[in-house]
Amino acid sequence: MTRNWLFRSLALRHAIKNSVRPIVFNAHHRFLSLPSKPSLFATAIASSQLSLLPSFHHSRSLSSAAGSSDVVLVNSEEEFNNILTKVKDNSLHAVFYFTAVWCGPCRFISPIVGELSKKYPHVTTYKIDIDQEAIQGTLGKLQITSVPTLHFFQNGKMADVLVGADVARLTNITEKLFKKN
Repeated sequence: MTRNWLFRSLALRHAIKNSVRPIVFNAHHRFLSLPSKPSLFATAIASSQLSLLPSFHHSRSLSSAAGSSDVVLVNSEEEFNNILTKVKDNSLHAVFYFTAVWCGPCRFISPIVGELSKKYPHVTTYKIDIDQEAIQGTLGKLQITSVPTLHFFQNGKMADVLVGADVARLTNITEKLFKKN
């Protein structure tokens, strides 16, 4: 079983399980589109591929093993909006970390985000799981289309955005924005 086939199959499993539109790839395993309505044939093929895959249990907690007690979990759209208003109104430093339990790059970068939240205690890091039903409206408004995505706020204003698990860029942005002289 190739890695690309596994990735496509897991993406289809996620799409079917969560009743979202499946992801379509071309022959070179590149993302093409999200069809508005999958055909019955595509759904049947996806379902048959799912039975060939090992079952994965997503019992991993959203906090990283690197002691993310400094990371605040956001569980609803109302909670997110209240936090964002507080950050903006009080000119606070903050990082909003959009992630998903099933996301490999998110799992890779999560311990680094946890360590940076400890290194910069004056910056609050908020972790948002994109698969939560109660946060879907916010994701659309913010146009979160990939994970991991990090929004950096300095003095209550969005200062930078990082999409992907680029550790060097994450470290550089964090140091540039939040290092105390």
